[in-house]
Amino acid sequence: MTKFEDNADKISNGVKFAVIETGGKQYLVKPKDKIEVEKLELEAGAEVNFDKVLLVAEGNDAQVGKPYVTGAKVVGKVLKQARAKKVIILKYHNKTRYRRKKGHRQMYTQVEILKV
Repeated sequence: MTKFEDNADKISNGVKFAVIETGGKQYLVKPKDKIEVEKLELEAGAEVNFDKVLLVAEGNDAQVGKPYVTGAKVVGKVLKQARAKKVIILKYHNKTRYRRKKGHRQMYTQVEILKV
């Protein structure tokens, strides 16, 4: 299954959805979705407004921004602040006894989309 087909089942006729930008990444969202975004400085239970909306669509009607849709806003609720699973970074140089092992856990915020 391609990435387009994965997203195609998220998009169904009559359901309002949007593409938002936050943390340098873009997310396809619709109401009741739970997404994990780069860390936002908000506490759990707080409301968050995403103003950088690139696209808003409902059924066959779509508004595409240049670069953002004017007046569009996506409202969400912060569910939790957490850290992702550890990613191990290994460095190795051949024949020189050089080995380095480092771990990293990225902070993220889980957000539930309330309305588009």
